[in-house]
Amino acid sequence: MAIGAYTVAILTISPANKEMNYFLEPIVPFLADVEWSFLPALIMGGILAAIFGFLIGAPVLRLTDDYLAIATLGFAEIIRVVFTNTQSLTNGALGLKAIPKFSTILWSWIVAFLSIVFMVYLIRGSYGKAFIAIKEDEIAARSMGINLFKHKVMSFTFSSFMAGIAGGLMATHLGTIDPNMFRIALTFNIILIMVLGGIGNINGTVISAIIVTAFMEILRFLDSSIDLGFIKLPGIPGMRMVIFSIILMLVVIVRKDRLLKEN
Repeated sequence: MAIGAYTVAILTISPANKEMNYFLEPIVPFLADVEWSFLPALIMGGILAAIFGFLIGAPVLRLTDDYLAIATLGFAEIIRVVFTNTQSLTNGALGLKAIPKFSTILWSWIVAFLSIVFMVYLIRGSYGKAFIAIKEDEIAARSMGINLFKHKVMSFTFSSFMAGIAGGLMATHLGTIDPNMFRIALTFNIILIMVLGGIGNINGTVISAIIVTAFMEILRFLDSSIDLGFIKLPGIPGMRMVIFSIILMLVVIVRKDRLLKEN
């Protein structure tokens, strides 16, 4: 998401606003006067994210299970740290402001809908059946002649493309980004949604995304003070995440499998 967000931001910010953003150290010359329209910049953000996903996935996907998860999270943190320290490219820890607000909630819904439709048709096709076979039993899938590495890299690359698109939409919706927005907590929330919904379960993942997002917003009041009229309870920063984590643990204990089983 960080790669897509920064790509779209850098390509769409006007030269005048780039000069305002990069006051500590000028932006690299070849990007100083670049100003793209929203859609080409969004697609480029997805493409660059996909390229990085392929370059990272090619060596990492040879690992298995826990090692793969650790390596993936490690690379995500490496990218964030690199963005924090490349002042002339990403403006470092200061982030980027004055990003044109092209996208709206409607854009996000449209992209989400198209992504779901694409995934449904993909799963129904031959590639989808291969992905399902790999998920269920890699040894059996290999014995059927399925190229595990090829399909895993393909999945990783496409997922990176969609993450880049999501990052670009977020950047142009908020109008400002910085490296701290892409800490490991963001990756954890996305993984949480997938695990609760069921890996490979589109319906469950959609429902899980709605539930997790809703709870995160509903519990936001816990971080601020609460006035009950006769008493004022002080807010406790971070309490929202504590309560959310407790609810999450209860859900996992009660429903160990997933929120919605596949048909």
